[in-house]
Amino acid sequence: MLLIPAIDLKDGQCVRLKQGDMEQATVFSTDPAEMARHWLEQGARRLHLVDLNGAIAGKPKNEAAVKAILQAVRDYAEETDTEEVPVQLGGGIRDLDTIERYLDDGL
Repeated sequence: MLLIPAIDLKDGQCVRLKQGDMEQATVFSTDPAEMARHWLEQGARRLHLVDLNGAIAGKPKNEAAVKAILQAVRDYAEETDTEEVPVQLGGGIRDLDTIERYLDDGL
């Protein structure tokens, strides 16, 4: 079985929504890159990110947090001399320009 940790991003923070309600978010971390590193240290072989604000707005809203996570994944792989884990992303991706920009960022 492959468990894939999900990092839900809202306003640049790692959150969990209560029953999908954006107004009822529990913040688990204010540092998304550190949360990603935590999951990598726990043995995650893949990460799943969701830009919750982006899903509502229809365009990326947590791009800085996504970039920080991607950098943390690269840094961890280099530090541990391992392969980078794949990162999946959803939320606010609705056009080719956004797709290309995220691919350029290393997704």
